[in-house]
Formats: sequence, structure tokens, C-alpha cells
Amino acid sequence: MRALRFDRFGNPDVLYVADVPDPVATDGHAVVAVKAASVNPSDVKNVAGAMEWTILPRVPGRDFAGVVVAGPPEWVGVDVWGTGGDIGFTLDGSHAELLRVPVSALAGKPKSLSFDEASAVGVNFVVAWRGAVEAAAVAKSETIVVFGVSGGVGGAVAQIAHSVGARVIGVDLVAPSATAPAAAVIDDFIRLDPEAPAIGTEVRRLTGGKGAEVVYDAVGGVTTPAALDSLARRGRLVVISAVGTRTVEIDLVDFYHRELSIFGADSGKLDASASAARLALLAPRFETGAFRPLPVARHFELAQSERAYQAVANHTPGRVVIRP
Repeated sequence: MRALRFDRFGNPDVLYVADVPDPVATDGHAVVAVKAASVNPSDVKNVAGAMEWTILPRVPGRDFAGVVVAGPPEWVGVDVWGTGGDIGFTLDGSHAELLRVPVSALAGKPKSLSFDEASAVGVNFVVAWRGAVEAAAVAKSETIVVFGVSGGVGGAVAQIAHSVGARVIGVDLVAPSATAPAAAVIDDFIRLDPEAPAIGTEVRRLTGGKGAEVVYDAVGGVTTPAALDSLARRGRLVVISAVGTRTVEIDLVDFYHRELSIFGADSGKLDASASAARLALLAPRFETGAFRPLPVARHFELAQSERAYQAVANHTPGRVVIRP
């Protein structure tokens, strides 16, 4: 088969397409013919050497959608989707014609989604679910503030929170585009603008002085002080990233007087099997149309993968998909 490879870390130009042996379905594993595989910012970081658990040489790529071509008879011919913190890091990934995964990592693709759309769901929705539902337990009638609401994870968090009956306040440099799913589910939007009032002040104004029960910070670092300031008493902060700085100062007296909580959510700690279990929970909501992935902005063939990675590195709006 043909597969994208890298044997040293660097910019996207270290990637190359190679002919490698076809994977084999043995020992509880299945083989998937990859129809579409999105490129995530974490894939770009992986190639750059930012993921310390990556083992070289490697086929990159976390998210995928395709058809099972070898494995247990009940799975052969089934359309599947998936992702994982091991795929593309310690196991060969999805930016290839064929992908070998544990049978426990197989999850049926929603029929309502094309292969392109399904391949754009994995990382974003799995870490959104992990942080908003499993860690912070956002609930009906609560208010959640989503930093980075115009991005993939932020947009997924907004949809998940809206689906449980929470009020959603989005925060970002620009509002979600009209075609972005988050645009239809956020109740209020606050622009990240140095000239505007402080984010926490605006959140309290919108919540009658109370603040938000939950803040999901998909940016982190430079936004952490504002995220903490936006919380109500006994509020829960979810952090998944650190932009600009890895360290922040926290007023510990204020922190414990307000009885705040901070949760870290790392999609890299969820392997393909753990991710499949969460995708199985999400699938019915995609079937009904309650959840939608970000629009796919650009498509690339496998031979154009360097350009696909560069497009993500350049912050192309929407999702970038490789079709092996």
C-alpha cells in the first residue's frame, strides 16, 4: 500500500509517500480501507516533534473513516470511523491507504455522514466530550463559556453543551461563520479584543453578576486568567491546551475561597478503543442531525499530503481532509 511517512521531525516537508507492506488482520485486529482522514493541528505538531511519545519512523494521522476489509466476519464490509491518541504516534496512523486497528477500536460510522464528514469528527468531539461531560459534567440550565468556540474543539463543546440544555457563551477572536455548527447553538458571543471590557466582566454581565458554572478553555495559557475570572463560585474549568505560555499565576486565596476546580483533558490519553466507545455514544446524535462536524474546506490526495499539512499549519478555516 501507499502511506505517508516521516522518519525525522520537522516541518511538513519531512513527509513523504512510500510503498510499505499491507497491514494484516491478526490477533484481534482488523484492517480498514481508509476513504478519508482529516488532518488535525495535533498531527502537524506530531510531525514537528511536539508529541514526546511518538516513535519513529511513523505513518501519521489520528482521525479516519473507511470500510473494514479484513477482520471478524461481522465487521467486514462495515463503514467505520475512529480516532485515538495512539494512532499516528505509537501505532501507524490513518494517512495511508490501509489502517490496522484493534477490533475494539471499530465503531460504526453514522449513515448520515459522508466519509469526509465522519473523518472530521474524531479528535474534536472526543476531547470535547471528555472535558465537558466526563470531567466538568456540564448540566441543564448551567452556563458554559467556551474559549476558542470558532475552532473544531470549541464548536464541538458548544454543540454538546447545547444538547444537554446548557446556555453557551462563545469567546474567540472572530465569531463562528454562518455555516459553522457552533453559530446555531451559542446564546451569546464575546470577542477576544484588548480594547473591549474584560472577558470575566462581560460574562458576569451576561449572567446577572454570577459568572459561569463551567468554562471550557480550548486555547489555554494566554486565556487562563480570563477563564478563571469568568467562573462562578464552585465553577469548573477545563483546560486542553496552552498557547503562548505554559505557566500562569493563580491567586490561591481567591481560588479556594471561590471553591473552584480545574480539570485537564488530554485526548492523547485515550487510545483508539477508548475513543471508539465515546464515538459510539456520539453517533446517534449525528444520525439525528443534532451534532454536525465543521465543514470540510479542502481535500487532498495522498501525494499532496505535504500541502494538506501546510494548510492546517497555516490555520485554514474548516477541516482539511486527505483521501488516500
